[in-house]
Amino acid sequence: MDKTHGESPDPLLEDRYIVPGLVRGLRALGVFSPERKELTLADLARELGLSRSAAFRTAYTLTQMGFLLQDPRSKTYSLGPAVLRLGYGYMATRELVEIALPEIERLRDETDWSTHLGVRDGDRVLYMLRCPSRMGMGSIVHVGSRLPAANTTMGRVLLADVDEATLIALYRDQTGPGRSFAEIRAHWARDRAAETVEQIGSFEAGIASVAAPVRDMSGRVIAAINATRATEDSGPISPELRAAVRKTGQRISALLGGV
Repeated sequence: MDKTHGESPDPLLEDRYIVPGLVRGLRALGVFSPERKELTLADLARELGLSRSAAFRTAYTLTQMGFLLQDPRSKTYSLGPAVLRLGYGYMATRELVEIALPEIERLRDETDWSTHLGVRDGDRVLYMLRCPSRMGMGSIVHVGSRLPAANTTMGRVLLADVDEATLIALYRDQTGPGRSFAEIRAHWARDRAAETVEQIGSFEAGIASVAAPVRDMSGRVIAAINATRATEDSGPISPELRAAVRKTGQRISALLGGV
């Protein structure tokens, strides 16, 4: 057992198979709640029964891994984007997919465009559902695929919900082919005010796509849906298609208890 000075005894840590640092990290994440979205280092130390130095090491580690975000101005911590990944496995097998599947099937049937649902995994969008067009005229992407978020319509919808600090953390070291950080930030600024995001041939040649958000009860974007089709068969993206995609996202959000 780690007996750092000033920390409260923890019976759980007497078990020799327990990893103390992991226990503290998970407990630190559990301290946050909808009522307590931001905590200071002193708050964390008090809630966890740790010394200030031990609380700092725990918070520092979680921040470096993306599970916490630190606001240098207020010196507070809040949950980071990596926390969302912890729930993806559960969501994928339960509520999100079960509720979204009939809705994106309905969108596919109404529009004859291929439809998808995805969630953000770092700087990637993870495809969790795919309903191919019955005409076979859509993007060939499979469930489980991870595509660059900044280059796809669903990814851009998901990125539009993150704050600027998170965007910088994801893309400040962007190198190689693809969009520059300046381009990514410009899209992010525009997408935040948009109800849908669309692209024609920007990521996959010959493919048009329009995406919309799925929100939880707090208003946060937890997933995105899109409709895609070959441009030579679809023509321009119509206002009716945009509205259909947007309304499908809103229906899924409402069924999940969101807004």
